[in-house]
Amino acid sequence: MKAVIHEIQRFANIVPLSVFHATMKDTELMGYSIPKGTMVIQNMRTVLMEEGQWKFPHEFNPENFLNDKGEFVKPEAFMPFSTGPRVCLGEGLARMELFLTMVTLLRKFKFIWPEDAGEPDFTPIFGITLTPKPYRMKIQLRSNQ
Repeated sequence: MKAVIHEIQRFANIVPLSVFHATMKDTELMGYSIPKGTMVIQNMRTVLMEEGQWKFPHEFNPENFLNDKGEFVKPEAFMPFSTGPRVCLGEGLARMELFLTMVTLLRKFKFIWPEDAGEPDFTPIFGITLTPKPYRMKIQLRSNQ
């Protein structure tokens, strides 16, 4: 479940440009000089889809977070809540809520892609955040409840 949740966050990153930052002092990064006060915009999509960092960079596959023994591993390139001193303060709470919500929904319901719906279109709708296109989903109460 942990690998599935992490892969959802990696693949369906809804805030690809993260929060804008500004340099506090003149900085040098990889040979580039960045003056104090320069706005820095992180492109999280490039990090979360970078070839060489992920086993399956351009497809949804929870194996991106599993080692050869099937154990959960979190690659250094996984940073949906940003990184460093400006990391999201709500990350711990968000992780807990994601886990509880996903487990509860999957225990109580079956989610079935309708046969007449065709292939899913994963092209996002661009705005301040990336959102999925509207779609239909059949939801059944699990019989063992």
